[in-house]
Amino acid sequence: MNLMLDAIVSPDADHTPSAYSSRPVPRVLSRLEINSLELLRGHRELMIVHGDQEYRLRITQNDKLILTK
Repeated sequence: MNLMLDAIVSPDADHTPSAYSSRPVPRVLSRLEINSLELLRGHRELMIVHGDQEYRLRITQNDKLILTK
């Protein structure tokens, strides 16, 4: 099972990957593909922090991925 995540490629010299920015983001410049097993690293649940929001990505009992806020 593959999970598709959008990746923003920005040539800005002052942009740091760990900084959260509220400026408008271009649609999609490229796509990054990550295998869900690599993303979850053997766990069944992952907390994702996006700005000041937390999301939970988990594998269900039916082996499906679900993302909840």
